[in-house]
Amino acid sequence: MKVLLIDDHPLVLTALQAVIGNIDRDIQVAGAASAAAARQAMAADADRDLVLLDLALGDADGFALLAELRNAYPAVPVVVVSASERASDVIRAIDLGAMGFVPKSTPHAELHEALRMVMSGSMYVPPSMLGLDFASLRRDMQAEAEAEAAAAAGLGAPLGAAARAEPHQKVPSIQDLGLTPRQAEVLGLLLQGLPNKLIARQLNLSVETVKDHVAAVLRALNVSSRTQAVLAVSQMTQGQGGFNPRRPSAAA
Repeated sequence: MKVLLIDDHPLVLTALQAVIGNIDRDIQVAGAASAAAARQAMAADADRDLVLLDLALGDADGFALLAELRNAYPAVPVVVVSASERASDVIRAIDLGAMGFVPKSTPHAELHEALRMVMSGSMYVPPSMLGLDFASLRRDMQAEAEAEAAAAAGLGAPLGAAARAEPHQKVPSIQDLGLTPRQAEVLGLLLQGLPNKLIARQLNLSVETVKDHVAAVLRALNVSSRTQAVLAVSQMTQGQGGFNPRRPSAAA
C-alpha cells in the first residue's frame, strides 16, 4: 500500500509518516511538503492507494489542490487531514470529492480507524459531524456567508443568520432504506465520488438510468445532494464497519 502525505509543516509531516507507518509495515509512506511537490510525486507515480492532504499549504489553496487531484486521479482516494474542525470545511471537502476528513486533533487510534474505513471503500467524517441535520447545516453555511457579505458592506446581519442545526431524533440504518441491489451498487460508487458517467460505465448502464437510480437513492436517504448522501451514510454506518453495497438490503 502506497500513501502520499501532503503537508508543508515538517514536524507534522514527520509525525504523520510515523503514525501511518505504525499501522502496517507494508505501508509505503511518501511525503510532499508543497502542492508543487505533490504534483511531481503523483506525476512520477500515480499508482497510489491513498493521499492525505492538509488544507493549509504555502503554495496553493488546499481545496483547489483537492479538486485538482480528484479530477486528475479519480481512482485515488483523498482524505483531508486538517487543523480545521469547521463543519463547513468538512462539507466543502466532501463536495470536492474527499473520501474523508480527519482533524489533526484526532487520536491515533481513531486515525487508524478512519484510514481503514476509507481503504475499505467507506467514507469517514468526524464523530462531531454525526447526528447533524445536514439540510439545516447548509442553511447555516449560507446564512454565515450572507452575514459576512453584509458585514463587509457595512450592513447588519440578515435574518436567520443565527440559526443552528439540530440533531436528528433517530438515525435510520442502511437496511431501513429498502434499496434495491442495483441502487445499493450505485450508492457504493456514489460514495467513492464517481460522477454519473463513470458509474454508468462501471455498471454498464446508460447515464439516464444512473440518474434515475441516484435520484431514488437521494429520496430514500431524504437528502437533496450527493454530499448530503455521503454524510448521511457516514452517520448511519460509523462504527459498523462502513457501507458494503453487496450486503443485502431490506428490499433485496
